[in-house]
Amino acid sequence: MALFVQITKRSLCSGFRALSTLPHPAATEGRQSRGFWFELNDTQKELQELARKFSREEIVVKAAEYDRTMEYPWDIMKKAWELGLSNCHIPQHCGGLELSCFDECLIAEEVAYGCTAIATAMGASNLGQAPLVAAGSKEQQKKFLGRLVEEPLVAAYAVTEPGAGSDVNGVRTRAEKKGDEYIINGQKMWITNGGVASWYFVLARTNPDPKCPASKAFTGFIVDRDTPGLTPGRKELNMGQRCSDTRGITFEDVRVPKENVLLAEGAGFKIAMAVFDKTRPPVAAGAVGLAQRALDEAKKYSLERKTFGVPIANHQAVSFMLADMAIGIETSRLAWMRAAWETDQGRRNTYYASIAKAQAGDVANKCATDAVQIFGGNGFNTEYPVEKLCRDAKIYQIYEGTAQIQRHIISRELLEKAK
Repeated sequence: MALFVQITKRSLCSGFRALSTLPHPAATEGRQSRGFWFELNDTQKELQELARKFSREEIVVKAAEYDRTMEYPWDIMKKAWELGLSNCHIPQHCGGLELSCFDECLIAEEVAYGCTAIATAMGASNLGQAPLVAAGSKEQQKKFLGRLVEEPLVAAYAVTEPGAGSDVNGVRTRAEKKGDEYIINGQKMWITNGGVASWYFVLARTNPDPKCPASKAFTGFIVDRDTPGLTPGRKELNMGQRCSDTRGITFEDVRVPKENVLLAEGAGFKIAMAVFDKTRPPVAAGAVGLAQRALDEAKKYSLERKTFGVPIANHQAVSFMLADMAIGIETSRLAWMRAAWETDQGRRNTYYASIAKAQAGDVANKCATDAVQIFGGNGFNTEYPVEKLCRDAKIYQIYEGTAQIQRHIISRELLEKAK
């Protein structure tokens, strides 16, 4: 715990801001001819080590208890905030670190190693912030993102509805302009951080014409949690990631000032979809963190558990399972790295982001399932960590675009290039 006492948020932020201006080794003279560079710079190594120590010392030891109680992990969220491990992409003019997507992924993988529910709570706040980072005015950013820098608060991304998940065009929440305000009515569902957020990014239909294309029919709003008429529902009791806060949100004549519109009326759909290029790589990194934890637990157990007089790791049936887990993890890690790198180059990243998300989500599920198999009967018991990993992994094939939607996006991109 001494590590965390010694490091203050101020010194951490100033250190990373200074170091983040240093060029990546791949960009330095004499190295550009080498092409891809598979080594972290000194800043990234320091960031990764900090996140790793925090995850091992603070999260791993509490993960099972949070899974049992299903309480929101405020103590861990506050410590992450104090260390500068949350809100990483908030612009510097708001007091944030303005780290790269790649750096955010480094943190996401390490935090998810400890507990993906806690990683999801942090990641969902980043998702809620992303539209404001991408399309908000400096005044909007200072007001809402600055709030998250000043206090250990979180945001939420409110787009999904009971009848609209992957099909965002099916969103029915309406926003009607009246004078200098918009009146929002509707219902959102499966909103992570729904009951604890300070504010929400909300997508609502502002053009009632059903023939209006999605690219012009929706508008993005920033809505304060304490706005009259906004009511979070009960906490959903989910299969896994149980300490993250998932709820429905009801909007009944919620009045939002026009100053809270992002970019312009009708621009909401483009904003909501564009942010996924930047938020799917960290989700993929989180899935890799879970898969790595599954492999580490399985390796340790397979070297301790004996059958027929030898550790089960000596049996080819088990050792090959471990090898397949490692293959999946290493390739998934390379996938999120490529996706994050593309984002940080300022290029459209849809293709690589979907590949990373689909691959890592599938690998996380396979690794968690195989870890349970290696543990045998013990793996099916709550006294061992792998059954939680198995429950937690499933959502990676569902949220932020299902595994099937990712394949639809990938195939669409492929065919567009072919044309």
